[in-house]
Amino acid sequence: MPSHAKSSLEAGLVALKQGNYQTAIAHLEPIASSQSNGTASLQAQVGLVMAYARTGEVSKAIAISQNLIESNNPQVQEWATRALEHLTKRKKRDQESKNVETGFVAFNNSTPDSAPVPPPETPTLEEKPKDQVTESKSDDSPSMVPLARLKATVASPLPPPTTAPLNGFMGSVTRTQAKLFGVIYWRQAQRARAWQPLRKPKLIPLRLLSAGTFIALFWVMREILKLALGFINQTLVKLPYLEPLQLLYRDPTRLLLIVLVILIGVSPWLLDLLLAKLYGQREFPKDVLNTHSREAVRVLQRCCQQRHWPIPKLRILPMAAPIILTYGSLPRNARIVVSQGLLEQLADDEIATIYATQLGHIAHWDFAVMSLLLLVTLPIHQLYQQVSQWGDKISAKIWRWPVTIVASLIYGVWSLLTGTGLWLSRLRLYYSDRVASEITGNPNALIRALLKIAIGIAADIQKQEQTSWQLESLNLLTPVSYQQSLALGTIASNLSFEAFLKWDTANPYRRWFTINSSHPLIGDRIERLCQIARHWHLDTELHFASEPSKVKRQSFLLQIAPWLGIPLGVLFAALVWITWQLAFTLKFLNLKWIYEDWSFITGCLLIGFSIGTVMRINSFFPDIKPDTVQTDDYLPNLLSDPSALPIDSVSVRLVGKLLGRQGTSNSLAQDLILQSSAGLVKLHHISWLGQSVNHQDLIGRQIIVTGWFRRGATPWIDIQTLETQSGKTIHSPHPIWSTFLAVAAQAWGAYVFLTG
Repeated sequence: MPSHAKSSLEAGLVALKQGNYQTAIAHLEPIASSQSNGTASLQAQVGLVMAYARTGEVSKAIAISQNLIESNNPQVQEWATRALEHLTKRKKRDQESKNVETGFVAFNNSTPDSAPVPPPETPTLEEKPKDQVTESKSDDSPSMVPLARLKATVASPLPPPTTAPLNGFMGSVTRTQAKLFGVIYWRQAQRARAWQPLRKPKLIPLRLLSAGTFIALFWVMREILKLALGFINQTLVKLPYLEPLQLLYRDPTRLLLIVLVILIGVSPWLLDLLLAKLYGQREFPKDVLNTHSREAVRVLQRCCQQRHWPIPKLRILPMAAPIILTYGSLPRNARIVVSQGLLEQLADDEIATIYATQLGHIAHWDFAVMSLLLLVTLPIHQLYQQVSQWGDKISAKIWRWPVTIVASLIYGVWSLLTGTGLWLSRLRLYYSDRVASEITGNPNALIRALLKIAIGIAADIQKQEQTSWQLESLNLLTPVSYQQSLALGTIASNLSFEAFLKWDTANPYRRWFTINSSHPLIGDRIERLCQIARHWHLDTELHFASEPSKVKRQSFLLQIAPWLGIPLGVLFAALVWITWQLAFTLKFLNLKWIYEDWSFITGCLLIGFSIGTVMRINSFFPDIKPDTVQTDDYLPNLLSDPSALPIDSVSVRLVGKLLGRQGTSNSLAQDLILQSSAGLVKLHHISWLGQSVNHQDLIGRQIIVTGWFRRGATPWIDIQTLETQSGKTIHSPHPIWSTFLAVAAQAWGAYVFLTG
């Protein structure tokens, strides 16, 4: 396709996204009538169907649909047939009654900024990699037969979302998926034009958790600092001609507390310097934001004026992944940082709702503690990155191992410090979503924004074939985590959003599996936004079934058996203490020297944990039999099961490309992802000493993964083997490691129990 035709096609689709239908028609008509651009012509004709329908020119839309029926591609013929059916029915209804607004598309001659929002069945196009299409369905409107997994014979993919973000095309109102024209269809549900304020939320839990996060961060840093200072002095004692430093023996509590308070105050300026130097952050003029989203500028101005705030300083990161974050210590020095990818991949109203969520963080003051957390962890993550790069430059393995160990320790410290903010990171997003809905009156746009952010992050990971440093280090402050974006952002071609997210809304034990997650369940957040939409009598972007899933309590108890063993260990310790006390009183047995040493309780806890682990091993790692193993085609069914738990180990054998960082930075296998035909799936691998092949040697290659699929807050696969086409195999000893852990805990517990 000539470059001018390609640019004209992109310009037409962008105009369609922005609601400039006449401009879109002007760009798309010449391409649609051209016979030399087969793929582009089909794409332009599809766009014209929507543009003509949205401008009320139904006859022209019908004429193009009739032309598409004559296409040589059977899938295009099927789509055009269904489109023509809906358009014809719509035209007939419009003739019967001008007040009826149901059917294939909504006819609206005005732009979204100045006229009522289109009815809920109007879809929006968002470009998606790998020619994926999602259609949306409403129960009260006729549906289009879904196009199932169209082959690449239809069209080559449009440019990825980072280069040509698109919105706004035709579609039935069925949210099934199909691969056609590299697009996703959205329901484009309404926004509120007049709405009552929501009931004021209780901010006490958020306030207490913010204070608790600061205390936890302070305590962890103090213990790490004490450990480091003690290690330094112990080393100095053992070295000849050196003496320990008395200064390092002092208690660092008061000094550390003062430093943390000062860091909170200066965090805006220090983070400005760090983000500018590390990630190229720069100022983002309000006028430039206005070109991407006029509503976002109006939201910032109106909200800040009402609260007597200055408008937060705007910043931008040159990142293709769609993220946004806020930092600062006070509302008057707050900064809102957005990535270039978010501006390109979201529509006007969606950008406005995302900016409104950041105003919610400022209003609730949780951004101050999160800014401190980012300021503390960002340099440590940069140090980890730098040490990893040094390790990759070392050719001799004997010297690379010490650097790898140091890098892994630094990563562990970073993970530990980041973990102090997990609970606050999850809770604050519920509050910010609520604030954004109340400010904009548009919870449906926020739903679309969250889903599109997940899609954009997954697309960025696929494009880079790894999780970028920026995504990992800034993850705690972003609206959607990169872990939950993996499957959600790539499953749309095989599974509806409602089906995938039903686990998040219906599984009764779902919240137990978010304990170590940095973000709440997307489905849970969307369901709360849907409740707000229904409260304002709006149709919702997604429709979830209200029936809860049925999960056997025994399965859940078996899932948490190792942790149930801990309180059972406490009960066993109490029983032992009572028995020993009674025996001593009756002068039957004198074991007072044991039960006066309360360390035996620790032994009981370890024994209980060990017993629970042993009870779970067989169910957690069943034998993988060739006749029961599931392949790629069955993966959507596994992801859509709302009653699944990680203990329901499903044997799988998937084929795909192994993604992840290479070198020292991935020595712990923390960034291993399988890119299969059904989407991205997180992999869990345990390195085994003595193997001739390392997992990093397979990154970027086509592999076969055999293991156990687990459905949790983030779906993942525990690897049994990784195989290449050439026959190389890597084993991941998950069952052996679990057995070793149980035996070690049992032995340690017995030793403590008997010796004190």
